[in-house]
Amino acid sequence: MIKKVDTFKSGPFAFSLNYNRGQLISQLAKAKVLYTTIAEIPILPDLASSLEEELIRKSIFGTAAIEGNPLTEEKVNKVLSQEEMKGKMERAEKQIRNLKEAYKIIKDIKASSTPLMLEENLIKKLHKIITKDCEGPDNSPGQYRNYIVKVGNEEHGSIYTPPKIFEDIQNLMKHFIDWINSKEILQEDAAIRGALAHYHFALIHPFGNGNGRTARAIEAILLKSAGIKFVPHMLSNFYYKNIDNYFWAFSRSERNDTNDITPFLEFFLKGLVASLEEIQSVIFSWIRKFTLRDYYTYLRRTKKITQRQFDFLTLLLESREEFTLKDLFEKEKFRIIYRKVSERTARRDLQLLESNKLIQVNPKGNFFLNDRVLG
Repeated sequence: MIKKVDTFKSGPFAFSLNYNRGQLISQLAKAKVLYTTIAEIPILPDLASSLEEELIRKSIFGTAAIEGNPLTEEKVNKVLSQEEMKGKMERAEKQIRNLKEAYKIIKDIKASSTPLMLEENLIKKLHKIITKDCEGPDNSPGQYRNYIVKVGNEEHGSIYTPPKIFEDIQNLMKHFIDWINSKEILQEDAAIRGALAHYHFALIHPFGNGNGRTARAIEAILLKSAGIKFVPHMLSNFYYKNIDNYFWAFSRSERNDTNDITPFLEFFLKGLVASLEEIQSVIFSWIRKFTLRDYYTYLRRTKKITQRQFDFLTLLLESREEFTLKDLFEKEKFRIIYRKVSERTARRDLQLLESNKLIQVNPKGNFFLNDRVLG
Protein backbone atom coordinates (compact mmCIF):
# COMPACT_ATOMS: atom_id res chain seq x y z
CA MET A 1 0.00 0.00 0.00
CA ILE A 2 2.95 2.32 0.62
CA LYS A 3 6.11 2.57 -1.47
CA LYS A 4 8.92 4.38 0.34
CA VAL A 5 11.86 5.89 -1.50
CA ASP A 6 14.95 7.09 0.36
CA THR A 7 16.32 10.55 -0.35
CA PHE A 8 19.69 12.09 0.46
CA LYS A 9 18.43 15.17 2.29
CA SER A 10 14.76 14.68 3.22
CA GLY A 11 14.39 11.18 4.61
CA PRO A 12 12.04 8.59 3.09
CA PHE A 13 9.34 9.78 0.69
CA ALA A 14 6.08 7.81 0.59
CA PHE A 15 3.97 7.01 -2.44
CA SER A 16 0.76 5.97 -0.75
CA LEU A 17 -2.28 3.92 -1.68
CA ASN A 18 -3.35 3.86 1.94
CA TYR A 19 -6.86 5.21 2.09
CA ASN A 20 -10.14 4.19 3.68
CA ARG A 21 -12.03 2.55 0.82
CA GLY A 22 -15.14 2.02 2.93
CA GLN A 23 -15.29 5.73 3.70
CA LEU A 24 -15.03 6.69 0.03
CA ILE A 25 -17.05 3.95 -1.65
CA SER A 26 -20.36 5.82 -1.59
CA GLN A 27 -18.97 8.98 -3.21
CA LEU A 28 -16.98 6.99 -5.75
CA ALA A 29 -20.03 4.93 -6.71
CA LYS A 30 -22.10 8.10 -7.09
CA ALA A 31 -19.41 9.63 -9.29
CA LYS A 32 -19.28 6.51 -11.48
CA VAL A 33 -23.03 6.55 -12.03
CA LEU A 34 -22.97 10.25 -12.86
CA TYR A 35 -20.14 10.18 -15.36
CA THR A 36 -21.52 7.04 -17.02
CA THR A 37 -24.90 8.77 -17.35
CA ILE A 38 -23.37 11.95 -18.75
CA ALA A 39 -21.22 10.00 -21.21
CA GLU A 40 -24.35 8.35 -22.64
CA ILE A 41 -26.38 11.54 -23.09
CA PRO A 42 -26.29 12.63 -26.75
CA ILE A 43 -25.13 16.24 -27.00
CA LEU A 44 -24.97 18.32 -30.17
CA PRO A 45 -21.30 18.91 -31.08
CA ASP A 46 -21.70 22.71 -31.12
CA LEU A 47 -23.19 22.70 -27.63
CA ALA A 48 -20.53 20.34 -26.29
CA SER A 49 -17.78 22.53 -27.75
CA SER A 50 -19.39 25.69 -26.36
CA LEU A 51 -19.68 24.15 -22.90
CA GLU A 52 -16.08 22.94 -22.96
CA GLU A 53 -14.80 26.39 -23.93
CA GLU A 54 -16.77 28.01 -21.11
CA LEU A 55 -15.44 25.49 -18.59
CA ILE A 56 -11.87 26.00 -19.81
CA ARG A 57 -12.19 29.74 -19.19
CA LYS A 58 -13.47 29.14 -15.68
CA SER A 59 -10.78 26.54 -15.03
CA ILE A 60 -7.98 28.86 -16.14
CA PHE A 61 -9.35 31.57 -13.88
CA GLY A 62 -9.64 29.16 -10.94
CA THR A 63 -6.24 27.48 -11.23
CA ALA A 64 -4.50 30.86 -11.61
CA ALA A 65 -6.43 32.45 -8.74
CA ILE A 66 -5.40 29.65 -6.35
CA GLU A 67 -1.79 30.69 -6.92
CA GLY A 68 -2.57 34.36 -6.27
CA ASN A 69 -3.21 35.71 -9.76
CA PRO A 70 -5.09 38.99 -9.10
CA LEU A 71 -7.09 39.23 -12.34
CA THR A 72 -10.86 39.08 -12.05
CA GLU A 73 -12.80 36.46 -13.99
CA GLU A 74 -14.00 39.19 -16.36
CA LYS A 75 -10.42 40.33 -17.02
CA VAL A 76 -9.27 36.72 -17.50
CA ASN A 77 -12.02 36.20 -20.10
CA LYS A 78 -10.89 39.35 -21.90
CA VAL A 79 -7.26 38.18 -22.00
CA LEU A 80 -8.31 34.75 -23.27
CA SER A 81 -10.55 36.19 -25.98
CA GLN A 82 -7.74 38.20 -27.58
CA GLU A 83 -5.85 36.35 -30.28
CA GLU A 84 -2.76 38.47 -29.67
CA MET A 85 -1.79 40.71 -26.77
CA LYS A 86 -0.36 43.97 -28.08
CA GLY A 87 2.21 45.85 -26.07
CA LYS A 88 3.94 44.74 -22.88
CA MET A 89 2.01 42.20 -20.81
CA GLU A 90 1.91 42.23 -17.04
CA ARG A 91 3.00 39.06 -15.22
CA ALA A 92 -0.61 38.17 -14.33
CA GLU A 93 -1.66 38.44 -17.98
CA LYS A 94 1.28 36.29 -19.09
CA GLN A 95 0.24 33.59 -16.65
CA ILE A 96 -3.23 33.50 -18.21
CA ARG A 97 -1.86 33.40 -21.76
CA ASN A 98 0.48 30.57 -20.77
CA LEU A 99 -2.38 28.60 -19.23
CA LYS A 100 -4.35 29.06 -22.43
CA GLU A 101 -1.53 27.30 -24.30
CA ALA A 102 -1.29 24.53 -21.69
CA TYR A 103 -5.03 23.90 -21.87
CA LYS A 104 -4.75 23.33 -25.60
CA ILE A 105 -2.71 20.23 -24.74
CA ILE A 106 -5.40 19.08 -22.30
CA LYS A 107 -8.14 19.73 -24.84
CA ASP A 108 -6.36 17.61 -27.48
CA ILE A 109 -6.12 14.56 -25.20
CA LYS A 110 -8.35 11.80 -26.61
CA ALA A 111 -10.41 9.43 -24.49
CA SER A 112 -9.30 5.82 -24.64
CA SER A 113 -10.14 2.49 -23.04
CA THR A 114 -6.39 2.03 -22.56
CA PRO A 115 -5.00 4.10 -19.65
CA LEU A 116 -2.74 6.98 -20.64
CA MET A 117 0.85 6.37 -19.57
CA LEU A 118 2.05 9.58 -17.94
CA GLU A 119 5.46 10.72 -19.17
CA GLU A 120 8.05 12.91 -17.47
CA ASN A 121 8.63 14.85 -20.69
CA LEU A 122 4.94 15.78 -20.84
CA ILE A 123 5.09 17.12 -17.28
CA LYS A 124 8.18 19.19 -18.08
CA LYS A 125 6.53 20.47 -21.26
CA LEU A 126 3.42 21.53 -19.34
CA HIS A 127 5.49 23.34 -16.73
CA LYS A 128 7.61 25.06 -19.38
CA ILE A 129 4.49 26.41 -21.07
CA ILE A 130 2.80 27.39 -17.79
CA THR A 131 5.74 29.39 -16.39
CA LYS A 132 7.39 30.78 -19.53
CA ASP A 133 8.57 34.39 -19.07
CA CYS A 134 6.51 35.07 -15.95
CA GLU A 135 7.73 33.28 -12.81
CA GLY A 136 10.89 35.11 -11.76
CA PRO A 137 14.62 34.30 -11.78
CA ASP A 138 14.36 31.40 -9.29
CA ASN A 139 12.29 29.30 -11.68
CA SER A 140 13.60 27.54 -14.79
CA PRO A 141 10.65 26.54 -17.00
CA GLY A 142 10.62 22.77 -17.47
CA GLN A 143 13.66 22.27 -15.21
CA TYR A 144 13.71 20.81 -11.69
CA ARG A 145 14.84 23.08 -8.87
CA ASN A 146 17.98 22.64 -6.76
CA TYR A 147 17.08 24.66 -3.70
CA ILE A 148 14.76 24.52 -0.70
CA VAL A 149 11.17 25.75 -0.93
CA LYS A 150 8.44 25.83 1.69
CA VAL A 151 4.74 25.23 0.95
CA GLY A 152 1.58 26.11 2.86
CA ASN A 153 1.09 28.08 6.07
CA GLU A 154 0.09 27.57 9.69
CA GLU A 155 -3.41 28.83 8.96
CA HIS A 156 -4.02 25.72 6.86
CA GLY A 157 -2.35 23.18 9.12
CA SER A 158 1.40 23.53 8.71
CA ILE A 159 4.31 24.59 6.55
CA TYR A 160 5.56 21.68 4.45
CA THR A 161 9.13 21.37 3.17
CA PRO A 162 9.29 19.26 -0.02
CA PRO A 163 12.43 17.36 -1.11
CA LYS A 164 15.31 19.82 -1.12
CA ILE A 165 17.87 19.03 -3.79
CA PHE A 166 17.94 18.29 -7.51
CA GLU A 167 19.24 14.71 -7.14
CA ASP A 168 16.37 13.78 -4.81
CA ILE A 169 13.77 15.46 -6.98
CA GLN A 170 15.06 13.80 -10.15
CA ASN A 171 15.03 10.40 -8.45
CA LEU A 172 11.54 10.88 -6.97
CA MET A 173 10.07 12.00 -10.29
CA LYS A 174 11.34 8.81 -11.95
CA HIS A 175 9.76 6.77 -9.15
CA PHE A 176 6.58 8.87 -9.45
CA ILE A 177 6.26 8.07 -13.17
CA ASP A 178 6.88 4.36 -12.59
CA TRP A 179 4.40 4.30 -9.69
CA ILE A 180 1.54 6.21 -11.34
CA ASN A 181 1.87 3.93 -14.42
CA SER A 182 2.20 0.74 -12.36
CA LYS A 183 -0.22 -2.18 -12.48
CA GLU A 184 -1.40 -1.45 -8.92
CA ILE A 185 -2.35 2.14 -9.71
CA LEU A 186 -3.89 1.30 -13.09
CA GLN A 187 -6.25 -1.07 -11.27
CA GLU A 188 -7.63 1.87 -9.29
CA ASP A 189 -10.59 3.85 -10.63
CA ALA A 190 -9.41 6.35 -13.26
CA ALA A 191 -10.63 9.26 -11.15
CA ILE A 192 -8.66 8.04 -8.13
CA ARG A 193 -5.56 7.72 -10.30
CA GLY A 194 -5.92 11.35 -11.37
CA ALA A 195 -6.20 12.47 -7.75
CA LEU A 196 -3.20 10.34 -6.72
CA ALA A 197 -1.11 11.98 -9.44
CA HIS A 198 -2.23 15.45 -8.34
CA TYR A 199 -1.44 14.79 -4.67
CA HIS A 200 1.95 13.07 -4.99
CA PHE A 201 3.27 15.45 -7.66
CA ALA A 202 2.37 18.36 -5.39
CA LEU A 203 4.24 16.68 -2.50
CA ILE A 204 7.39 16.32 -4.59
CA HIS A 205 6.96 19.95 -5.70
CA PRO A 206 9.74 19.55 -8.26
CA PHE A 207 9.77 23.02 -9.82
CA GLY A 208 10.58 26.47 -8.51
CA ASN A 209 7.09 27.83 -9.27
CA GLY A 210 3.94 26.67 -11.00
CA ASN A 211 3.70 23.29 -9.25
CA GLY A 212 0.02 23.69 -8.32
CA ARG A 213 -1.02 24.64 -11.84
CA THR A 214 1.02 21.76 -13.24
CA ALA A 215 -0.46 19.28 -10.73
CA ARG A 216 -4.00 20.27 -11.66
CA ALA A 217 -3.14 20.03 -15.38
CA ILE A 218 -1.78 16.50 -14.88
CA GLU A 219 -4.97 15.53 -13.06
CA ALA A 220 -7.09 16.99 -15.88
CA ILE A 221 -5.13 15.07 -18.54
CA LEU A 222 -5.56 11.74 -16.75
CA LEU A 223 -9.29 12.31 -16.20
CA LYS A 224 -9.89 13.42 -19.77
CA SER A 225 -7.96 10.48 -21.18
CA ALA A 226 -10.24 8.17 -19.18
CA GLY A 227 -13.31 9.58 -20.93
CA ILE A 228 -14.64 11.69 -18.06
CA LYS A 229 -16.30 14.53 -19.97
CA PHE A 230 -16.15 18.22 -19.01
CA VAL A 231 -15.26 17.61 -15.33
CA PRO A 232 -11.46 17.86 -15.78
CA HIS A 233 -11.99 21.55 -16.51
CA MET A 234 -14.38 22.08 -13.58
CA LEU A 235 -12.28 20.79 -10.71
CA SER A 236 -9.86 23.75 -10.64
CA ASN A 237 -12.81 26.06 -10.13
CA PHE A 238 -14.12 23.80 -7.35
CA TYR A 239 -10.71 23.90 -5.67
CA TYR A 240 -10.67 27.70 -5.92
CA LYS A 241 -14.18 28.07 -4.50
CA ASN A 242 -13.23 25.73 -1.63
CA ILE A 243 -9.64 26.84 -1.29
CA ASP A 244 -9.38 26.51 2.50
CA ASN A 245 -10.65 22.92 2.38
CA TYR A 246 -8.30 22.25 -0.54
CA PHE A 247 -5.24 23.23 1.49
CA TRP A 248 -6.52 21.45 4.60
CA ALA A 249 -7.02 18.24 2.60
CA PHE A 250 -3.36 18.33 1.58
CA SER A 251 -2.20 19.13 5.10
CA ARG A 252 -4.22 16.41 6.83
CA SER A 253 -3.05 13.78 4.36
CA GLU A 254 0.60 14.83 4.52
CA ARG A 255 0.87 15.22 8.30
CA ASN A 256 -0.48 11.87 9.59
CA ASP A 257 1.96 9.10 10.59
CA THR A 258 0.37 6.34 8.51
CA ASN A 259 0.45 8.11 5.11
CA ASP A 260 -3.35 7.93 5.06
CA ILE A 261 -4.43 10.03 2.08
CA THR A 262 -8.16 9.65 2.71
CA PRO A 263 -8.65 13.39 3.49
CA PHE A 264 -7.37 14.48 0.07
CA LEU A 265 -9.22 11.77 -1.87
CA GLU A 266 -12.43 12.51 0.02
CA PHE A 267 -12.18 16.20 -0.85
CA PHE A 268 -11.40 15.33 -4.46
CA LEU A 269 -14.43 13.03 -4.74
CA LYS A 270 -16.70 15.71 -3.30
CA GLY A 271 -15.47 18.02 -6.03
CA LEU A 272 -15.90 15.33 -8.66
CA VAL A 273 -19.49 14.60 -7.64
CA ALA A 274 -20.39 18.30 -7.35
CA SER A 275 -18.93 18.98 -10.80
CA LEU A 276 -20.71 16.02 -12.37
CA GLU A 277 -24.03 17.07 -10.84
CA GLU A 278 -23.59 20.59 -12.19
CA ILE A 279 -22.76 19.28 -15.66
CA GLN A 280 -25.77 16.95 -15.60
CA SER A 281 -27.98 19.86 -14.59
CA VAL A 282 -26.67 21.98 -17.47
CA ILE A 283 -27.23 19.22 -20.01
CA PHE A 284 -30.73 18.48 -18.72
CA SER A 285 -31.57 22.19 -18.93
CA TRP A 286 -30.54 22.10 -22.62
CA ILE A 287 -32.74 19.07 -23.25
CA ARG A 288 -35.62 20.76 -21.42
CA LYS A 289 -35.11 23.90 -23.50
CA PHE A 290 -35.23 22.01 -26.81
CA THR A 291 -38.28 20.07 -25.67
CA LEU A 292 -40.12 23.23 -24.62
CA ARG A 293 -39.35 24.89 -27.93
CA ASP A 294 -40.93 21.93 -29.72
CA TYR A 295 -43.87 22.02 -27.33
CA TYR A 296 -44.52 25.71 -28.02
CA THR A 297 -44.38 24.96 -31.75
CA TYR A 298 -46.96 22.22 -31.25
CA LEU A 299 -49.23 24.60 -29.27
CA ARG A 300 -48.96 27.19 -32.02
CA ARG A 301 -49.59 24.67 -34.81
CA THR A 302 -52.70 23.40 -33.03
CA LYS A 303 -53.79 27.03 -32.41
CA LYS A 304 -53.80 26.67 -28.63
CA ILE A 305 -51.69 29.84 -28.42
CA THR A 306 -51.40 32.86 -30.72
CA GLN A 307 -48.31 33.88 -32.67
CA ARG A 308 -47.73 36.70 -30.16
CA GLN A 309 -47.93 34.31 -27.23
CA PHE A 310 -45.57 31.91 -29.03
CA ASP A 311 -43.05 34.73 -29.62
CA PHE A 312 -43.35 35.77 -25.98
CA LEU A 313 -42.75 32.23 -24.65
CA THR A 314 -39.77 31.79 -26.98
CA LEU A 315 -38.31 35.05 -25.67
CA LEU A 316 -38.80 33.94 -22.07
CA LEU A 317 -37.13 30.63 -22.86
CA GLU A 318 -33.98 32.54 -23.77
CA SER A 319 -34.03 35.24 -21.08
CA ARG A 320 -35.40 33.22 -18.11
CA GLU A 321 -36.14 36.41 -16.18
CA GLU A 322 -39.01 37.42 -13.91
CA PHE A 323 -41.39 40.09 -15.18
CA THR A 324 -44.57 42.02 -14.41
CA LEU A 325 -47.46 43.21 -16.57
CA LYS A 326 -45.86 46.67 -16.51
CA ASP A 327 -42.57 45.26 -17.87
CA LEU A 328 -44.31 44.16 -21.07
CA PHE A 329 -44.69 47.83 -22.02
CA GLU A 330 -41.52 49.28 -20.46
CA LYS A 331 -38.73 46.77 -21.10
CA GLU A 332 -37.39 46.99 -24.62
CA LYS A 333 -37.21 43.24 -25.22
CA PHE A 334 -40.91 42.82 -24.31
CA ARG A 335 -42.06 46.05 -25.98
CA ILE A 336 -41.04 44.62 -29.35
CA ILE A 337 -43.88 42.13 -28.92
CA TYR A 338 -46.42 44.22 -26.95
CA ARG A 339 -45.93 47.76 -28.30
CA LYS A 340 -49.18 47.66 -30.32
CA VAL A 341 -51.21 45.72 -27.77
CA SER A 342 -53.59 47.12 -25.14
CA GLU A 343 -53.04 46.42 -21.45
CA ARG A 344 -56.29 44.45 -21.42
CA THR A 345 -55.02 42.13 -24.18
CA ALA A 346 -51.64 41.71 -22.47
CA ARG A 347 -53.37 40.84 -19.21
CA ARG A 348 -55.51 38.29 -21.05
CA ASP A 349 -52.36 36.73 -22.54
CA LEU A 350 -50.83 36.33 -19.09
CA GLN A 351 -54.03 34.82 -17.70
CA LEU A 352 -54.21 32.26 -20.51
CA LEU A 353 -50.53 31.32 -20.20
CA GLU A 354 -50.86 30.98 -16.45
CA SER A 355 -54.03 28.88 -16.67
CA ASN A 356 -52.18 26.52 -19.01
CA LYS A 357 -49.25 26.43 -16.55
CA LEU A 358 -46.86 27.83 -19.15
CA ILE A 359 -45.98 30.65 -16.75
CA GLN A 360 -46.29 30.92 -12.98
CA VAL A 361 -46.37 33.63 -10.29
CA ASN A 362 -43.91 33.73 -7.41
CA PRO A 363 -44.63 35.03 -3.87
CA LYS A 364 -43.47 38.51 -4.89
CA GLY A 365 -46.20 38.65 -7.54
CA ASN A 366 -43.77 38.40 -10.47
CA PHE A 367 -44.36 36.09 -13.40
CA PHE A 368 -41.74 33.58 -14.59
CA LEU A 369 -41.53 30.85 -17.19
CA ASN A 370 -42.57 27.40 -15.98
CA ASP A 371 -39.91 25.17 -17.52
CA ARG A 372 -41.39 22.15 -15.70
CA VAL A 373 -44.72 22.31 -17.48
CA LEU A 374 -44.01 18.93 -19.09
CA GLY A 375 -42.79 17.38 -15.83
